[in-house]
Amino acid sequence: MKHVAALAGVGIKTVSRVMNKEPGVSEATQQKVLEATRQLNYQLDMAAGSLRRTGRQTLSLGLLLASVSNPFSAEIHRAIEDAAIVRGIAVFASSLDDEAERERPLVSTFLRRRVDGLILTTAAKSQAYLLPEINRNLPLVFIDREPVGIEADTVMTDNTEGAAGAARHLLAHGHRRLAYLGDRPDIQTAKLRRDGFMKELGHAGVATAGLPVVEGLHNEESAYRATIELLSSEEPPTAVFSSQNLVTLGVIRALRDRGANHRVALVGFDDYSLFDLLDPGVTVVAQHPERLGTLAAQRILARIDGDQSKAITYTVPSELIQRGSGELRPQQ
Repeated sequence: MKHVAALAGVGIKTVSRVMNKEPGVSEATQQKVLEATRQLNYQLDMAAGSLRRTGRQTLSLGLLLASVSNPFSAEIHRAIEDAAIVRGIAVFASSLDDEAERERPLVSTFLRRRVDGLILTTAAKSQAYLLPEINRNLPLVFIDREPVGIEADTVMTDNTEGAAGAARHLLAHGHRRLAYLGDRPDIQTAKLRRDGFMKELGHAGVATAGLPVVEGLHNEESAYRATIELLSSEEPPTAVFSSQNLVTLGVIRALRDRGANHRVALVGFDDYSLFDLLDPGVTVVAQHPERLGTLAAQRILARIDGDQSKAITYTVPSELIQRGSGELRPQQ
């Protein structure tokens, strides 16, 4: 900063005001300072600046997502970034990969960087380890899954009702031999979707004791193998509900390879690019990740700005999109 001040012919305080976008500096002086920063390739040290800035803010957020490679997480990430950039806030994102042992080390990494707030998707059984951060008023928002052991703002989809809606839809189209293909049961959202689906079947009088439930499917390949096995059984299902987008991809490939894509109905939880272009188009329970991300960003920014109101859980409804695969009727 001293070098910038010398090159621009101004004082260090003036350089600080320009870089921190403070008032009281003429346009001509601002341009001289900015030109000097370009010549010297100077970047403001945000961490050092936070030591003097009101509230010690670093103008950064820590964002922990299930996996930044999954389109669902990517859309959440983009929505949060879009909201944060307006405030000049950088978003540091990491992937949890739904591994509980990764959660605390990644959160600790964010904390060491003195982020102004955390938006977290979690996998550990409890988030009580964050109590010290809550006690020092670090803004926290949980997204996609509710925390355990602490109270904090949460933004999530109504997973139970979304899955129940998928069950009602398949039942309404005449299906009674159904199968559930799900993610790992220790993942909160997967459990909610399974429970919603199975309870709705029970309410409709469909026996669930012998209904095929295949869980622990965390990628396309495992879902493909599970679907092939179901299709090869003595009484293959006439309809399948898959609980997340990567599982749905595996089911689609298996149905196509066995020539069953026009015979076995499919409803997937989560939408995916190009699902509408397949034959038949894939009926889905669509979440709204952009809405989840926007709400989470609004809450974390409000907390950073001093909102001390009681923690709230914001539930975003899902949407059943009919495209053809979920409307197939069982063949006699």
